Amino acid sequence: MTFRTLDDAKDLARKTALVRVDFNVPMEGGKVTDDTRLRVALPTIQRLRKAGARVVLLAHFDRPKGQHVPSMSLKPVVAPLSDLLGVPVHFADDCVGPHARSALDHLESDGVLLLENVRFHASEEANDPGFAQAMAGLGDLYVNDAFSAAHRAHASTEGIAHLLPAYAGESMRRELDALDAALGNPQKPVLGIVGGSKVSSKLDLLKNLVGKLDRLAIGGGMANTFLHAQGVDVGGSLCEKDLADTAIAILAEAAARGCEILLPIDVVIATEVKPGAETRTVLAREPIADDEKILDAGPLTVEKLIKAMALSRTLIWNGPLGVFEVPPFDAATVKAAQAAAKLAKTGALVAVAGGGDTVAALNHAGVVDDMTFVSTAGGAFLEWMEGKPLPGVEALKV
Repeated sequence: MTFRTLDDAKDLARKTALVRVDFNVPMEGGKVTDDTRLRVALPTIQRLRKAGARVVLLAHFDRPKGQHVPSMSLKPVVAPLSDLLGVPVHFADDCVGPHARSALDHLESDGVLLLENVRFHASEEANDPGFAQAMAGLGDLYVNDAFSAAHRAHASTEGIAHLLPAYAGESMRRELDALDAALGNPQKPVLGIVGGSKVSSKLDLLKNLVGKLDRLAIGGGMANTFLHAQGVDVGGSLCEKDLADTAIAILAEAAARGCEILLPIDVVIATEVKPGAETRTVLAREPIADDEKILDAGPLTVEKLIKAMALSRTLIWNGPLGVFEVPPFDAATVKAAQAAAKLAKTGALVAVAGGGDTVAALNHAGVVDDMTFVSTAGGAFLEWMEGKPLPGVEALKV
């Protein structure tokens, strides 16, 4: 994967850089409650300012659907971003037109300006060429630092990149490098862990991965569908029985491509999903009662998975192994995550993980900082794992 980065951007002094960031931050009562996404943008902003460029930030917040919704304004981001940067951040009441132009005209040589929510304009999500041109007219170069929005072909993520010299920001570069190390050009053998509730939501992912991995462990509720397809009685467990033939086809494709599939060999079951519920552990092929549900992988399964990690050089992980939000059904996910983090910390394993539930599970296990890379990109990370081109990334390719 070859893409333009800020290393390729020369003579930035007195230039204006339009930077697409992800400031879709959690807010409560008009206050930012988690500034992680603001912090992620700091290296790119600081690098551009140090090079003498003015920084104009483009971002969306929530889903205003092309309407000006005051509660979805980006203005509450100004104060916390100013505090993090240590310099005043200016704000424009629109991302195009006279408000944006006036704010830019008054911006100092290394100043930072945040423009209003780009999704206040329906033209943003429509990737309207005229709207992209209006934004492009505010700058000399474009920097995309929002991998999490790169799977959207919107005006601020894709359209504008064809109108100005376009580069990947520092966060985008780090994300793309990590993903390339996980699936693009990984150290082999490569192990994948895919969990979550439904096979139907990850069909494209599974079909893509069986052609790229040496081993693929399937966990969570989706493993029940594969067990059912093989004739296992899964009782009252979450199971997409109508996808049994699809599961068998995926297993056959994996065998043909030389990818070993690891399914649970023992499971933790209970009659109800509640903290501290009474459980029992059984072999995966043992029949269970109609009112019993498979809610976690068992210790034998985790042991086998950890051995597979030790035999691998690269791990890519998406989705938990059980209902990790409700102890004791977090045990398999936590133990596997801690094992992966330990290997990654010693350099024995390149461990890359992503997806909303995955990030939450790794945070729950307390291992996020020890993994090689954890992506918070959600949909973009999943589409990349599915092998789909991401418009915002494609536009940055050399």
